[in-house]
Amino acid sequence: MKKTFSIAILAAFLMSACAIANPASDSKPISHQIWNSILSQHVTADGMVDYAAIQKDSNTLNSYLKLVKANHPNDANWSKNEQLAYWINAYNAFTVQLIIRHYPLSSIKDIGSSIKIPFVNTPWDVKFIHIENETYDLNNLEHGIIRKQFDEPRIHFALVCAAVSCPRLRNEAFTAAKLNQQLDEEATYFINNKKKNVIGADEAHLSKIFMWYKGDFTKKTSLVEFINQYSKVKMTENTKIEHNDYHWELNKQ
Repeated sequence: MKKTFSIAILAAFLMSACAIANPASDSKPISHQIWNSILSQHVTADGMVDYAAIQKDSNTLNSYLKLVKANHPNDANWSKNEQLAYWINAYNAFTVQLIIRHYPLSSIKDIGSSIKIPFVNTPWDVKFIHIENETYDLNNLEHGIIRKQFDEPRIHFALVCAAVSCPRLRNEAFTAAKLNQQLDEEATYFINNKKKNVIGADEAHLSKIFMWYKGDFTKKTSLVEFINQYSKVKMTENTKIEHNDYHWELNKQ
């Protein structure tokens, strides 16, 4: 109980600490075709990334991020799905940019301060993301914008942290028109991937994502009911749940 309470407090702290203002912008929704092309060429179906190839052709990634940086979503011209697709793609593309800036490396956690304090001086706190007149880190995007502004737990299967235990990097861009289908597919893939979760009716070994962000998954239903929407093997409320070790090795080809 104490451990669960501490994790809930940490999750709430992240959302409040990373809260940001919503700047004024008159931008219009952008195309994610350049990002889609990068993903289709350099990411496998199971989300393994050819970082060396992306690094070699970094101008293509930079051209997409230039478009992202010049167009901050707003409520006037962007639908909710257009905004969410933008932020998911931006988070993932900036994560890839952070990796290739330091590549080769063994883990995203090799980036940052030599003093490793959880959620402080980490790669997720590096202020390298410039969108219009705002400067962000990856924590700002995830906790201050995506989790705060969108009531959508499936984002935890779409946002990537460049590690083998993280959700896969989908090898196509998220788009407003297909967003619900894409998020359902990522939830189904992640939950049924035995490298991430091993689910049985009596016992389940789940990703720590379900521990870290349990509150996001249980706003409208129980965790078991949420997982059962996508799991091929159904759990019960009596299923014993344990959490797998999280592996931070780079998700490279």
